[in-house]
Amino acid sequence: MSRRTSANRFVFLLLAFLVGSACSQETGDSGSTGLVELSLGEAEIKVELAIERSEQTRGLMHRRSMPADQGMLFVYASPTRMSFWMRNTYIPLDIGFFTKDGVLREVHKMYPHDENPVKSLRQDILYALEMNQGWFQEHGIKPGTSFDLDELLNAINR
Repeated sequence: MSRRTSANRFVFLLLAFLVGSACSQETGDSGSTGLVELSLGEAEIKVELAIERSEQTRGLMHRRSMPADQGMLFVYASPTRMSFWMRNTYIPLDIGFFTKDGVLREVHKMYPHDENPVKSLRQDILYALEMNQGWFQEHGIKPGTSFDLDELLNAINR
């Protein structure tokens, strides 16, 4: 076997490995291992933080399931009107919109693969929390419920 053929084979195998690794991570059932524990009212949850633009863009895409009491918390730099959709998202979700004081202001249902935007009614939203559909209702989490703000800020700033 020539050096060139050997080098081409190595590059091909390396690319196949990298593509396979990326696909298995993208379509896996559980997400990041970097979960943060937070208190929301009387409920304890574990969340992945989506702070970077790339994390926010990917969100919960390609996941087939999510454990109970686990979700994704989107953290933005400044208050705004939020807009989310469910492109490539298989899990029915609820999304809660929170103001900078950590208080839940709105909850909306989101359906798999629905690309119609779910927008916050308010323009002063800083955090968005995606949980399995029905989670907020099952745990009695309603507008007015709040995060432990110190715990939330410590998690974001770690």
